[in-house]
Amino acid sequence: MVDNEEMTPDEARDDHWQMLRFLGFNAGFGFAIGLLIAVAIVWMNVGDLGTRMARSANPPLVFFMLSVPLAFTFASAVLGSAVMLMPYKRKKQLKG
Repeated sequence: MVDNEEMTPDEARDDHWQMLRFLGFNAGFGFAIGLLIAVAIVWMNVGDLGTRMARSANPPLVFFMLSVPLAFTFASAVLGSAVMLMPYKRKKQLKG
């Protein structure tokens, strides 16, 4: 007897790609939020950071060292929340 709720290999492959797209979109969104926050911190001169960055020998390197870890932190936080909210139900269960 065949279990009718099993996904075919093609359906499973499509489902995996859909989940990867979902996770990739959320990670990119979190990365963009982190970059925007880094730009806002420098632009609003929080803690005199913008002024110190402007006076440094290599301002792009300083901004890179500030923004990339912040962006990865936000990307991982958004990705973690996306994993917790990801629907794990199979498509066949939704049809029935």
